[in-house]
Amino acid sequence: MKRFYLSAAVLAASVALPALPAPAQTNEITIGITLTTTGPGAALGIPERNALDFVTKEIAGVPLKVIVLDDGGDPTNATTNARRFVTESKADIIMGSSTTPPTIAVSNVANEAGIPHIGLSPFPITPDRAKWSVTMPQPIPIMGKVLYEHMKAHNVKTVGYIGYSDSYGDLWFNDFKSQGVAMGMTLADEERFARPDTSVTGQVLKLVAANPDAILVGASGTAAGLPQTELRARGYKGLIYQTHGAASMDFIRIAGPAAEGVLMASGPVMDPEDQPDSALTKKPGLALDKAYEAKYGANSRSQFAGHSYDAFLVLQRVVPVALKTAKPGTLEFREAIRQALISERDIAASQGVYNFTDKDRYGLDDRSRILLTVKDGKYVLAK
Repeated sequence: MKRFYLSAAVLAASVALPALPAPAQTNEITIGITLTTTGPGAALGIPERNALDFVTKEIAGVPLKVIVLDDGGDPTNATTNARRFVTESKADIIMGSSTTPPTIAVSNVANEAGIPHIGLSPFPITPDRAKWSVTMPQPIPIMGKVLYEHMKAHNVKTVGYIGYSDSYGDLWFNDFKSQGVAMGMTLADEERFARPDTSVTGQVLKLVAANPDAILVGASGTAAGLPQTELRARGYKGLIYQTHGAASMDFIRIAGPAAEGVLMASGPVMDPEDQPDSALTKKPGLALDKAYEAKYGANSRSQFAGHSYDAFLVLQRVVPVALKTAKPGTLEFREAIRQALISERDIAASQGVYNFTDKDRYGLDDRSRILLTVKDGKYVLAK
């Protein structure tokens, strides 16, 4: 498993989380981040890692010690990384991971240890994960609604679904049943595939045979391009909808001409230029995209880079509040961070305006979404 470090710390293996003594006060804030920078989810994790080049290195005069590890998208690896952050790094804050299954694993560790956790992937925040976890990406219902509204406006009656055979695929399938069906659409067929799969021919043939008006793809990263390409290759002429998990330039690269005309939910960071000046997401979105594309090339902007970048914008608001009552490296500081996360209001970032509460651990509203399509190999706003 490859490891990436933004500090000089060297972490050793740990497999269990024993009873821990209270952490000692320090003069720096330690942040442990586990990302998926290898494997099928690397198209999400690499931009999240890259965006760390542009985040603040200190907050309120206190330096940040940031430790980044790769989990390869494996929940077991993510669990190990999170436990290392707890037992060895004595982290004040944990972030990650890049895809849903390992993010669930990280949340479980963080809530067990009582450490603030900022997820970088949509994941189900159940009551046992709600105390210490929030997450940056838009919740599925907000992003799903913009897709179903477009379907309804374009007289879509039947929808086929193909998605991951894991929790991310489940989140989208359940949301379609909850929201899409309520808007008048019916499910024509449901198909699933695993993230590492290299072929979805069998599933696509069944979808094409069902001949729905539209197909919703519940996948993320470069793997989302696989059903897109296969559907067009097998002659499917209907509308194809993709989730915000696919919103990257890599999707266009992988899908090629088959990407033309796709409808894709996205965060506003993919097109801050067309936002009104009054939009609170415009300034941070422009700042990130300008810096990111200056270093990583034209049109390299990424939905996923926004998640890690925005996590630090959130910290720039909550850490100064926490520092008024506690010092880094203490249990009191962790609790102060947790409280500040749910008390600070209207935290403007590239992907939305965050208002976390005890009950809403996503903290976002409709300002966090746009609808894109691909025209002539480029993302443009959909109509």
